[in-house]
Amino acid sequence: MFGDNLDRIVKAIEKNYEADEIFFTKPGRRWPSRSVVKDVLKKLRRVIFPGYFGEEMLSPKTSPEYFIGEILIQVERDLRQQIVLALSYMDDKCANAADSTRCYECMPKHIADRAAYVCTKFFDAIPEVQRKLLTDVQAIFDGDPAAQSKEDVIFSYPGLYAIYVYRLAHVLYELDVPIIPRIMTELAHAGTGIDIGAGAQIGEYFCIDHGTGVVIGETTVIGDHVKLYQGVTLGALSTRGGQRLSGVKRHPTIEDNVTIYSNASVLGGETVIGEGSVVAGSTFVTFSVPAHSRVAVKEQEITVRGKDERD
Repeated sequence: MFGDNLDRIVKAIEKNYEADEIFFTKPGRRWPSRSVVKDVLKKLRRVIFPGYFGEEMLSPKTSPEYFIGEILIQVERDLRQQIVLALSYMDDKCANAADSTRCYECMPKHIADRAAYVCTKFFDAIPEVQRKLLTDVQAIFDGDPAAQSKEDVIFSYPGLYAIYVYRLAHVLYELDVPIIPRIMTELAHAGTGIDIGAGAQIGEYFCIDHGTGVVIGETTVIGDHVKLYQGVTLGALSTRGGQRLSGVKRHPTIEDNVTIYSNASVLGGETVIGEGSVVAGSTFVTFSVPAHSRVAVKEQEITVRGKDERD
């Protein structure tokens, strides 16, 4: 019976808590909160796309300054706390901290200073992130005849949401913030089926059409005016090297004005898809192609048999 075995099970699980990977039992250590990071993304989306995801009613006659300032103050407070927790996780000086309940203001000064610096740089980047996102909206609208309006794209399209999260996560990634960029992109991945590594470098006017199953690896480089369809993988070749490959370019470079159709895989850190090229659906590309190429599966054949021809 379960009750008879409970003490034994509890002791066995408790013993496993001694493993290094089980981190919350270590004094002074706490993970950043996924729910707080999710709320940060939600609030920033209200600032970047006002009126779509909140109750605010802005007009040319109504100054948006108070609304923007109020939201950014809330986000800065919450994000700085999460950054402190993430930096503390990486900081050896916090490994033996005695007080697991201390507030983030009481963290070592070098961590608090670093978090404040990161927040300053992050919020300075938001206007540029917003500008790039507006180019992405335009690209998705121009590329999808089913889009009824750019408002439709902003409010409804999962591809834009995944790009929105990526662009914010990328700023934190570039500032060497651990954990939080991954949390952000995995939240988008879970909600959209689109997996964009926070370290990827993606230009302007980026379009993901439909999006389900798209994978963009961490070291991918993508130029301007690139369009991807569902199921596209911009990935690595064999990663048997594991952690030895950390920081090595493992994913392809996609130059400007490239279109990659559904279920195509483009793999490898040395693979370059030249400007203006088109990669057909269901292709498997592990080599570079020059500008203005057309990449397709050779001699692909579809056979259709009528009712009288079937066995």
